[in-house]
Amino acid sequence: MSNGPEQLQPPAPPRPPGNSVPATANESAALERTWRDPPGLYGFFAAINHKTISKRFMLATFGFFLAGGLIALLMRLQLARPLNGMVGPDLYNQLFSMHGTTMMFLFAVPVMQAVAVYLVPLMVGAKTVAFPRMNAYAYWVFLFGGLMLYGAFLLNIGPDAGWFSYPPLAGPEYGPGKRVDFWAQMITFTELSALLEAIVIITTVFKMRAPGMTLNRIPLFVWALLVTQFMVLFAMPAVMLGSTGLIMDRLIGTHFYNPAQNGDVLLWQHLFWFFGHPEVYLIFVPGLGFLSAIIPTFARRPMFGYTAMVLALISTGFLSFGLWVHHMFATNLPELGKSFFTAVSMLIAIPSAVQIFCWLATLGTGRLNFRTPLLFVLAFFFILVLGGLTGLMLASVPLDLQVHDTYFVVAHLHYVLIGGAVFPLVGAVYYWYPKFTGRMMDERLGRWQFWLFFIGFNVTFFPMHLLGMWGMPRRIYTYTQEMGWTSLNLLATVGAAVIGASVLLFIVNLWRSRTHGAPAPADPWGGGTLEWAIASPPPAGNFDAIPVVYGRDPVWEAHERDRSAPAGVSGLAVDAREQLITTVLDARPDHRYVFPEPSIWPFLAAVATTVLFIASIFTPWAVVWGAVPVATAVTIWFWPRRGETARHLSLEQSP
Repeated sequence: MSNGPEQLQPPAPPRPPGNSVPATANESAALERTWRDPPGLYGFFAAINHKTISKRFMLATFGFFLAGGLIALLMRLQLARPLNGMVGPDLYNQLFSMHGTTMMFLFAVPVMQAVAVYLVPLMVGAKTVAFPRMNAYAYWVFLFGGLMLYGAFLLNIGPDAGWFSYPPLAGPEYGPGKRVDFWAQMITFTELSALLEAIVIITTVFKMRAPGMTLNRIPLFVWALLVTQFMVLFAMPAVMLGSTGLIMDRLIGTHFYNPAQNGDVLLWQHLFWFFGHPEVYLIFVPGLGFLSAIIPTFARRPMFGYTAMVLALISTGFLSFGLWVHHMFATNLPELGKSFFTAVSMLIAIPSAVQIFCWLATLGTGRLNFRTPLLFVLAFFFILVLGGLTGLMLASVPLDLQVHDTYFVVAHLHYVLIGGAVFPLVGAVYYWYPKFTGRMMDERLGRWQFWLFFIGFNVTFFPMHLLGMWGMPRRIYTYTQEMGWTSLNLLATVGAAVIGASVLLFIVNLWRSRTHGAPAPADPWGGGTLEWAIASPPPAGNFDAIPVVYGRDPVWEAHERDRSAPAGVSGLAVDAREQLITTVLDARPDHRYVFPEPSIWPFLAAVATTVLFIASIFTPWAVVWGAVPVATAVTIWFWPRRGETARHLSLEQSP
């Protein structure tokens, strides 16, 4: 079977200015000096290279994942036997609040954007991301927000009203102190970062694609991330608005959620879940993108049903905003209105099913190479189908009322999110680790880690379905022997320990492979997208010459033409950070743009923003006075330098 794309002879795209002569060694060295970050301590804080920022982003999110996982293990130990006194009720409230907040706000969505920041420019043939300084600022803001939350937790002022912080429990009457305030301000940190990253990724995809990469040639992984970022733009403002209203109720005495003063506690639920259910798909859709990148490579054939896959991704993103009341079936909303959300909750399964059938068709008609990344993909099918079936059950109002706020919902949530996102994510790490580091991960350790993770996951969360059906509610810190929940809770705790062992083995594999892994060639798996056309790890400027794309799988298409890599075009300056900008629809060369140099001011602006946000927890005047250093840092950040501006203008206007 041919490894090439379905269309091997599409019309040639227009060529940008320049020629297709490969870069010389001197030019490659000059490009490396131009695009790399400065050395030393200053360079650490001034770095803006998208690969550097992405690696830091991934490391930070993985650190928060480990922290959230340790908290989960502590909760499982507490619930392993009845009337356990290891953890008291107040600490347990903080534990489950921190676990949910960490996994949803500090890991699941940010890690997907972090991976996108690394891979999207490589996949679309760009030298960097759009707005590289803003990309760095978004990372620092995210990091400071997460550290603020964990600092508060270590000082015993961590959130204790759940990762959703429903009023009136989270309001000033029932939530005194500053615990909820730190949670609400963490929302501001993380959502600001997510919105900025969405702008960076969308602009990169629309305006920085390689010549010839028309919309119907964009890799499916990039399509998935593009849909996700548009969802971020529409979903995140709702929770930012809601959390701002919550902190204003607590700090300056407004009454957005106070029924005694004509406020409405359900307003919070509407605002939160208008963000909260799309957030599930903010996590899930990038996982679908990982599968669409991994499956063709290990099936050794192009993806079946490209157009159907793209339309399914867009449909999923659109429909995800129409079922937030799915989480509010236990409230006193009109029953007729609930029925519409039941219908949409079932309807959204259709585009997911379309993608599953396309993946199965690709796998079924290919020649499978059973390596570790593919094992995680195959596990996805088993786990996600189970989670999807329980999702259809919960979409029914009568059943949802019976199991609402029980461990049945906990089981469903983890089957969907871990099965739909974490399994593909771990598979993606094995798949792209050679590109990140230039080393292969150990295959034997990878298989051991897979089976431990797969078995431990099902042993942990499948019994929770039964616990929920037997009436065990969520968010209780202990129970009595007479309830009959002991054996299944103990089994779930054993499974959690197995997951912990799997994660530990994963860390060992990651760390050991950095220095002892087999050296990776540019394309160790035989992939077809552009990131496999350059060295592993990539040079600072990604591509010496901007590639020209003739099909959906450029590397395979180049092999069909007896070329080692896709054709490239030169003509851009080697002593300036110059990038070719293309049109949105057809990726035709439009103009050249010179990107800014590394700067420490995004870091300093993030520090000033952090001071403003944290101080505003204690006094509203911080918003006024804290805006001064933020405005100063941003002004200096954007202040033009005469010589640099003249150089950029001369390059952009040159033929």
